Amino acid sequence: MATFFLVIIYLAFISLGLPDSLLGVTWPLMRAEYGAPMEMAGWLFMTIAGATIVSSLFTGKVLNRFGTGKVTFVSCLLTAVAILGFNFAPSMIWLFICAIPLGLGAGCVDAALNNYVAANYKAHHMSWLHCFWGVGATLGPIIMSSFLTGDQSWRSGYFTIAGLQFGLVVILFLTLPLWEKVASKSTNKLNTEIDSSISQTTKNEKPLKIKGVKLAMATFLFYCGAEAGVGLWGSSYLVNVKDLSVGVAAQWISVYYGGITIGRFLTGFITLKVDNKTLIRSGQMTALAGTILMLLPIPSIFSLVGLILIGLGLAPIFPCMLHETPTRFGKEHSQTIMGYQMALAYTGSTFLPPILGLVASHTTIGIFPYVIVLFAIGMLLASEKLNRVMIDRKILLKRNTESTAM
Repeated sequence: MATFFLVIIYLAFISLGLPDSLLGVTWPLMRAEYGAPMEMAGWLFMTIAGATIVSSLFTGKVLNRFGTGKVTFVSCLLTAVAILGFNFAPSMIWLFICAIPLGLGAGCVDAALNNYVAANYKAHHMSWLHCFWGVGATLGPIIMSSFLTGDQSWRSGYFTIAGLQFGLVVILFLTLPLWEKVASKSTNKLNTEIDSSISQTTKNEKPLKIKGVKLAMATFLFYCGAEAGVGLWGSSYLVNVKDLSVGVAAQWISVYYGGITIGRFLTGFITLKVDNKTLIRSGQMTALAGTILMLLPIPSIFSLVGLILIGLGLAPIFPCMLHETPTRFGKEHSQTIMGYQMALAYTGSTFLPPILGLVASHTTIGIFPYVIVLFAIGMLLASEKLNRVMIDRKILLKRNTESTAM
C-alpha cells in the first residue's frame, strides 16, 4: 500500500511542476493578445509567489486541523481551477485573480507533501520526489509547445494541463482514506525513534522559538536565492562577461538544470549509504567550488564546469534538508516548521534574484558570481551553525537522561 501510495504522491509532485514553467513560455503570446507591457509578467509571477508564501506560512495550522489528505485534495483542486481559469481569462485582471488560488494551492500542497514524505518515508524518496517536480516542470513547456507549433492557441495548452490536474484531483479524492492508513503503518522507524527524544526538549516550545529553526529557514532562503539566481542571471553573465552567444549560454544553463535533476535522482541512491547531514555539507561545498570557478579569470570552458558543479552540488541540499525536518525538530512541530521553511524558500527564489538584477543594472552583471558566492557562503554558515545546535541539543538531552537515571 505504501509503495502504491508513493506513486500517487510522485504524480502529485509532477502536477505541481507542470504549471511552474508555463507563464514564461506563453507570455509572448499572452502579452500580444492582451496588449500588456513586458513587465506585467513579473507582477503576475509576484502575485503567484506572494500567495504561495502566505499559504506556506499557514499550512501547519491547516494540516493540523484537516489532515494531509484533505489539504492536498483541496489544494490540487484550487490549482486545477486556477489553470482552467487561465484558459478562459478574458483580460489581464482575470489572470491576476486566477494567480491567487494557483499560488495558494501550490504552497499548501508543496509543504504538505514534503512533510508527509519526510515523516513517513526514507530519505531517497524525498530526493526522487523533487526529481519528479523537475519532470513536471520539463513536461509543461513540452505539452504547451505541441499546441503552439500546431498553430493552436496557448489556451489549448492550459486547458489540457488543467485536464491533467483534474484527473489527479479525482485520484486524490478516491484515495483520501489511504493517507492516515499509510502514515499509521509507516516503516520510517528512524524518524519515529528520534522524534520521541527530540520531543522532550521541543514539545512545549513554539515552533519559531525552537533553537535552530531560524537557521534552517535562513539556509533555505540562501539556497533558493542561489538556485534561482543562477537560473535567472547565469545566461546574461555568460553572454556579457564570458562573450558566449545567446544560444550557447542557454544550452549551458540547461546543463545546470540537468545537473540538479540528475543529481537528485542519483542522490536517492546515495542516501541509502550516506546520511543527510553529510550529503548537505558535501553538496554545499561542491556548489561553493562551482561558484568560485565562475568568477575566476580563466577560460570560459571552466564556467561550464562551474555550472555543472553548482547544479550537482545544489541537488541534494533541498530534499535532504526537508527530510531532516522531523528529525531535527520533532514530528509534533514538523508540519508548521515545514511551512515556514517553504515560505522562506519561495521568498529566496522570488526576491533575491530580482535584487541581484537591480544591483547589476546599476553596476555590472560581472557581480553575478560574487553574489552567488555570498549566497553559497551564507547557506553553508547557517547550515553548519544549525548542525552545532543539533549536537548541543543531543549532548544536553544525554546529560538530562543520565541525571534522571541517577
